[in-house]
Amino acid sequence: MLPRKDLFELPKGVIYLDGNSLGPLPKGAQERAMRTISQEWGGELIRAWNSADWMSLPQKVGDRIAGLVGAAPGTVATGDTLSIKVYQALAAALKMRPGRKVILSDKGNFPTDLYMAQGLIKTLDAGYELRMPAAEDVADAITDEVAVVMLTQVDYRSGRLHDMRAITEKAHAAGAVMIWDLAHSAGALPVDLAGSNAEFAVGCTYKYLNGGPGAPAFIYARPDIVEEVEPALAGWLGHAAPFAMDPAYSPAMSTERLRVGTPPVVQLSLLDAALDVWEGVSMADIRAASIDLCETFLAEVEARCPMVSLASPRDAQQRGSQVSFAFDPGYPVVQSLIDQGVIGDFRAPNIMRFGFTPLYIDQADVIRAAKILETIMTEGLWKDPKYHQVSKVT
Repeated sequence: MLPRKDLFELPKGVIYLDGNSLGPLPKGAQERAMRTISQEWGGELIRAWNSADWMSLPQKVGDRIAGLVGAAPGTVATGDTLSIKVYQALAAALKMRPGRKVILSDKGNFPTDLYMAQGLIKTLDAGYELRMPAAEDVADAITDEVAVVMLTQVDYRSGRLHDMRAITEKAHAAGAVMIWDLAHSAGALPVDLAGSNAEFAVGCTYKYLNGGPGAPAFIYARPDIVEEVEPALAGWLGHAAPFAMDPAYSPAMSTERLRVGTPPVVQLSLLDAALDVWEGVSMADIRAASIDLCETFLAEVEARCPMVSLASPRDAQQRGSQVSFAFDPGYPVVQSLIDQGVIGDFRAPNIMRFGFTPLYIDQADVIRAAKILETIMTEGLWKDPKYHQVSKVT
């Protein structure tokens, strides 16, 4: 049954269209965090690693995420940050294809993924090359020179959706390893990791999964390749027996080998509670409702605001759960919208992004948001100098 607004702490009068950047606070998450802090940490102290089963929390949460991205239990490890997980997956993938020197991504990929690739190339200093064609040209750029194809399934600016199965098949036909970044997919649309046959996937949990700022990332490894994976960051918690205190590293015989540092227990507890909102929810229903919301917003904005241009694919099947419009200057328009209670965000150079989460957004919200945008544009409210003062976070 959608939406589930009653399960979220949403400020009165606010239409929140930025869940593709940071999800809102689910009810129950705060109580769970307080219990973790006061009763478990405060009352049990170090005993809580056993009495509250903190040590099992990363795997428990990983299995819950696995169910939302079409992966089997035991194939998703949680902890650390998305940047770390990108680095881990990419380093492991390159070792699986010795002799090949090309990492293929696309030039619109999220910067941190590209930065991780560039940094790893410098660290290895072994002649690797990062190629970045336009997103629509990626499939044709997959050749037998490519070691790894690393793509974000949903483009963070435009919402453009890569065809996971088709590109993975093309990568495998060329002998390359496939890595998918699901930062804008997990919790937004149906994902079939197991069916895609991709070797690796990574993602964050603070967007559509509502895990909160700084929520831990996740990494998936296809079960049949786990024992081939050589962790570039061989952390204590990825050891087969952490408390054996063996000075030599011996990786766990599961995806848990991709854990690095001590799990962020408070953040994992928040995320575990946040995932409760997905109980009984079908990702197919989420996708259908998301498309309806996006289509309504797109039609309303184009009818009311001819001065903006669509920056997302028009075909709903070719985009994720967001609609982006281009306008120059877009930043003050977004700030004006926020001031009027409609929260979206801006991405340089001129993209106004709006994310649609059917768990807490409905048709009335969408139409009201479009009307407010119309008022801002037609009355020129965005021209007020206060909206042109650029904040650290846009």
